[in-house]
Amino acid sequence: RRQKLLHLGKSLYRALLDSVILSDENVKFHIIHEENKVLLQVEICEIEGNIFRLKIDEAAPLRARYKVPDVLIKEPTTQRLFISQKEAGILVLSSVNEDYKLQVTANPFEVEIQSKGETVLSMNSNGLLYFEHLQPPPCDRRPTAENKEEATSDSSKEKQEDLGLWQEKFGSFLDIKAHGPSSVGMDFSLHGFDHVYGIPQHTEALLLKNTSDGDAYRLYNLDIFGHKIHDKIGIYGSVPLLLAHKPNRTSGIFWLNSSETLVDINTKAVAEVRPSRSAAEAAKQRAMPLTDVRWMSESGIIDVFLLMGPTALDVFKQFAQLTGTQALPPLFALGYHQCRWNYEDEQDVKAVDAGFDEHDIPYDVIWLDIEHTDGKRYFTWDKKKFQNPRKMQEHLRKKKRKLVVIVDPHIKVDPMYTLYAEAKDKGYFVKDRNGKDFEGICWPGSSCYLDFTNPEVRKWYAGQFSFKTYKGSTNILFVWNDMNEPSVFKGAELTMPKDARHYNNWEHRDVHNLYGFYQQMATAEGLIRRSSGKERPFVLTRSFFAGSQKYGAVWTGDNTADWGYLKISIPMLLTISMAGISFCGADVGGFIGDPEPELLVRWYQAGAYQPFFRGHSNMESKRREPWLFGEKNTQIIREAIRERYVLLPYLYTLFYRAHTAAEPVMRPLWVEFPGNIETFGVENEYMLGNALLVHPVTEQEAKAVSVLLPGSEEIWYDFRKFKRMEDAGTLKIPVTLENIPVFQRGGTVIPRKTTAGKSTEWMPDISYELHVALDTKACAIGELYLDDGHSFQYLHKKQFLYRKFTFHKNILTSSCTDGSGQYHTACVVEKVIFLGFGQQPTSVTACSKGGKEKEVIFTYNKKTSTLTLENLALRVDADWEICIN
Repeated sequence: RRQKLLHLGKSLYRALLDSVILSDENVKFHIIHEENKVLLQVEICEIEGNIFRLKIDEAAPLRARYKVPDVLIKEPTTQRLFISQKEAGILVLSSVNEDYKLQVTANPFEVEIQSKGETVLSMNSNGLLYFEHLQPPPCDRRPTAENKEEATSDSSKEKQEDLGLWQEKFGSFLDIKAHGPSSVGMDFSLHGFDHVYGIPQHTEALLLKNTSDGDAYRLYNLDIFGHKIHDKIGIYGSVPLLLAHKPNRTSGIFWLNSSETLVDINTKAVAEVRPSRSAAEAAKQRAMPLTDVRWMSESGIIDVFLLMGPTALDVFKQFAQLTGTQALPPLFALGYHQCRWNYEDEQDVKAVDAGFDEHDIPYDVIWLDIEHTDGKRYFTWDKKKFQNPRKMQEHLRKKKRKLVVIVDPHIKVDPMYTLYAEAKDKGYFVKDRNGKDFEGICWPGSSCYLDFTNPEVRKWYAGQFSFKTYKGSTNILFVWNDMNEPSVFKGAELTMPKDARHYNNWEHRDVHNLYGFYQQMATAEGLIRRSSGKERPFVLTRSFFAGSQKYGAVWTGDNTADWGYLKISIPMLLTISMAGISFCGADVGGFIGDPEPELLVRWYQAGAYQPFFRGHSNMESKRREPWLFGEKNTQIIREAIRERYVLLPYLYTLFYRAHTAAEPVMRPLWVEFPGNIETFGVENEYMLGNALLVHPVTEQEAKAVSVLLPGSEEIWYDFRKFKRMEDAGTLKIPVTLENIPVFQRGGTVIPRKTTAGKSTEWMPDISYELHVALDTKACAIGELYLDDGHSFQYLHKKQFLYRKFTFHKNILTSSCTDGSGQYHTACVVEKVIFLGFGQQPTSVTACSKGGKEKEVIFTYNKKTSTLTLENLALRVDADWEICIN
């Protein structure tokens, strides 16, 4: 509210250019507010790889202001900036990479980034830099006889209260701001851009909307049950990363602040600024798009990273260079997960597990929600329902399956509960504003909340997952962190009071959006530690922040069994993926309510082609295991899940790319087709890697869907029928309930398994088939990544295979992409299908490195132009080639 009182116009900040200090690390100078005369220190640096960082803090704060720790993986390596111009009121900094210049204007203070003479981004050009310096608390002005009249006419204190400077009321809740107002904000202008994306998590469209006539996008992690569609309120997670794209450039703004943050967006057309040579030319000025983005945060400092791309994939790498890449999941985690609030007891778990085998449906993991515990005490088991959890896990282990249990951050207040007693004794809970353990209501009733911002608490918490401490747990048990916004029933907005106190006496308002990030970090660490650092963890979290990708997976929370939620899940997942978190998914079928069979089928078909694939439902929902909707629907769901399982080699390879090169597994069309304007707003279809285009069916009783196959130079093939699509562009594709449209892009090779197993662990020895889709030049290229699927050996011992398949001039070769990796497998490529192969060959031969050439049996389908080679038995871990004559 206070920042909104500051309107567009000339900034009251002026840069003091005589205070400039240049060092190898950065450039520092002061700016001053013309009215309150408070000095702020500005620090600008360039980070290797086309990133600029701008920090603004008080030059002499009353006390230290909060600076977000632990999100950046390391202090970034900087490059020296040079002063290339310093004259009346202007300072120009040049980068080692001569493409970039930063121009600092003194009065009013403004910073502009230029690339090759073109302005890409400017800061404070609308004069909305806002920085509330810390002040001593106002003295209590109790009216005395002398100043009674003065006091009654003095409305400033009321005005202060009205603007929430020192305290604020939310209904019956009082937030006392011990350190007074400390909000910060800044505006950024993106020149030539009118498509902006990112800043999850909202139940909103892919393209961010103008907020000039409505609510700003809010980043404030909250437990919102059945969140409304098309709402800018923040839900469970926040990543303060915004991307802007135009045909020749992608840029990003990463606003590193974990307090409540609002983002205002305004796109407009402005006259193109060019040094005009004549009046006639001036009259011909083009209108250029311009997007203004205003960030406003409740506390902390201004610490912003400008990711200069210039491509989308560069921006993803730059963000990962700062916050880390997606953790490589264990392979089982890419299988199908079956969850419900709640599977009743050990018998129920066994029956559901048996149901999958009985109906021949692959699955990898069964999940237990809060009812599996002893009275919602996490790390325990209900003694009646789960009398022998180890035996139950042994049963699942024999089936090569896993168990996930829920572990929430709230701890039941019960002196007899060891976890509570120990945490209380050690002082590990978040405190209220008076320094007592904060107590709130959650599932167990009265609860205390572990202070995960404290490294000592995280270390202790990680220790709780050791097999000897967590009784009844085994190494097939993995973890789900829920309710970690944190959710506090009966709290303001169902979360913790902002004036609660954390480690080092920081207030909850400073760290709020980091709470879930820290719980997932500690949980992942616990799972790694219990295996002495050998095994990869799997942790799903509901609440997240920038960098959460390093610790596991996220999902979109409590959605509803409704067609609108299936539809909005696509842009929601694309937005989370672009913010660095590739391992994301939405509850298949919708968590709340009962999906009609058609909706459930369509959701399984969509989920099968999304990164995290879990069916989940609420306590109030009817049972909905995949075989409960009649034989026909069971068959269609079985087929969708099997399609997922045979595609796992491709999916696992994509996760390796996400892990090593920060490429999102699921990506919007525009990332692959950056110059194609018609893709910029597409949110009803997406790319899975660079090779597959997926168009889920999200309309009831659909008979056809309108699919955009982008790229005038591209060839697209029906993924199942192998038929080449007539042409690119927007096509009307007929659909039945049996499946959803999926297309393979010409020029790609997709590795698959020849058949699905009961779970991923049944599949290592199943042979491979390659789908080679030819482009206009009759070429194709693809990759396969392979390792043991569960350990860190790929990292520590370089035990992995990374193969490359290339088809060129009628020869398909298999070669090594990364020679540092070694992994032995007896697995073979048994079958190769060439899509778009022009004519029937006379002969086909295969030859392994150093081996003899041998004839290959082939079939050619003239109608679909597909060439199929079978019974190949070519080793996956060897070099070989196939020649088509």
